[in-house]
Amino acid sequence: MALTWKEPWHEQVVQKADYFVIAKVISSDPEKGVTATVIRTLGGNELTGNIKINDFYLLDICSRSGGHGPEFHLDKADTCYFFLKQNTSGGYSIATPTTGFATVFGKKVRATYRHSYHQARVSQEVYEPTMTAIFRKYHNLDYDKIFVNNFLSRYLRLPPAKINEDQMETFFLQHAALETMYHLGLNNNYTLILPFLHDSKNFHLQISAARALSGINTADSKKHLIDLLSDKETENFPKTVAVWTLASYNPKELKDLLRKLASKASEEETGFGGNIMDPRICTRIPSVKVALTELSEQL
Repeated sequence: MALTWKEPWHEQVVQKADYFVIAKVISSDPEKGVTATVIRTLGGNELTGNIKINDFYLLDICSRSGGHGPEFHLDKADTCYFFLKQNTSGGYSIATPTTGFATVFGKKVRATYRHSYHQARVSQEVYEPTMTAIFRKYHNLDYDKIFVNNFLSRYLRLPPAKINEDQMETFFLQHAALETMYHLGLNNNYTLILPFLHDSKNFHLQISAARALSGINTADSKKHLIDLLSDKETENFPKTVAVWTLASYNPKELKDLLRKLASKASEEETGFGGNIMDPRICTRIPSVKVALTELSEQL
């Protein structure tokens, strides 16, 4: 594709959406959009019948050439969960061509809890209640706390899963659990996060654990994040996310320490990786040094 954009994180997708639905795709045209029949509304005012999805509400374009515009790529999809926003044409928008929807294959959902670069395969029985809770939280509504607490306890009490064929299902569920903690801003089950935060062999779960700590602004959580930043085995991406979590605490008392850490921090580029031809290539993650420097300067 000749179009590139900066892909939003999932919290932005949900916050900006007005509706969360599951719908059956009837037809899809790359330029004209998607026609779908709503099966069930899970968040927002009730939507029924056929809807037209024909635009994007978080498409931050970085480059364009050859007259190519954004396109829809759902021609092979059957059933999808959609985060929707009504647009001025009377239709509905998804966030970007690559996010704001989750396709269903055999009762498994290709789910985004963090970013479309990092998707998980979970059952509908997990996806629907967790994502409905996340949608409701971001729209200042109550959610099913009993389900959420049981789900978190069940999977976060297990040892951190490895990314292999035998443990992949557990890995996806732990990813979903930690990201759900982040989105809901939970401050319970704190000790359950720590094994994942310090598992340097699995940077995916480290990232989710660092995000999950954002709801826990304590001296102990700060210490664990500082320890992560000092750990030579941990990759740069989780360290940058750890800095962002520290930033959410506004830790003025750590300014001098953060400045010292910045002076020794890695300047290597970090990010999602992927193919250079991926249209989301404009989605960038600052180096650990840049993230630490920015945080220390704003305190």
